[in-house]
Amino acid sequence: MLSDTTPDATPAGANADLADMPRLDEFAIAMRAAKELETGMVVNLGFGIPMLVSMYVEAEREVLLHSENGVIGFGPVIVDDPESADPNLINGGGQPVTRTPGMSFMSHEQSFELIRGGWIDVSLLGALEVGGNGDLANFQVPGRITGSIGGAQDLAFCAKKVVVLMTHQDKHGNAKFVDTVSLNLTAPACVKKIISDIAVIDFTPEGAVLREIMPGWTPEEVQSVTGPQLMIPTDLTEMTL
Repeated sequence: MLSDTTPDATPAGANADLADMPRLDEFAIAMRAAKELETGMVVNLGFGIPMLVSMYVEAEREVLLHSENGVIGFGPVIVDDPESADPNLINGGGQPVTRTPGMSFMSHEQSFELIRGGWIDVSLLGALEVGGNGDLANFQVPGRITGSIGGAQDLAFCAKKVVVLMTHQDKHGNAKFVDTVSLNLTAPACVKKIISDIAVIDFTPEGAVLREIMPGWTPEEVQSVTGPQLMIPTDLTEMTL
């Protein structure tokens, strides 16, 4: 159930006192995101923080990790002695990954047939901005003329569920969860959940709901660095890994 009141919105970046507040690092965000994955799911890991999720998926859950470059069922990223890894066994970001029993290889075209055919249960993507209605922008950094949309658009449109992993603010302290996306869109109204360094937020027909909060933060403080108005449920919990 949701409470009748929500904290008042404050312009993003306005509260400098929050700069030293506790936050999850990118590895901890990936660890929290791994809790969303269930046995039997086919999951695509996008560029950035999502690629780290493979390090935190236990083998007994049998989650099939997919990469658009043509591999499904791979294991964790190899961080120890990556130079000795197979250079042909990589994820979508070019990182060497572990072989696992039963993993399969396919052509680039077949890999995108899986995506466009609706076989991806969860797509974990990074973001530059997420709009209050679930709009996603994640391929073009502000101020740069370069940037390729790559397979992100296919994943955002075709996956059964899109979960964004990101820091709640950019390096200048501006909110990345905003009322209206100002950057070029990757896909409209596709995001179903945000897992950030300070909160877990669900998108519902009624609006954005704050489900989990970083220990040491209050809902009012999270709202102060968030664009859209958040609804606060009576069962709000602290983030755990």
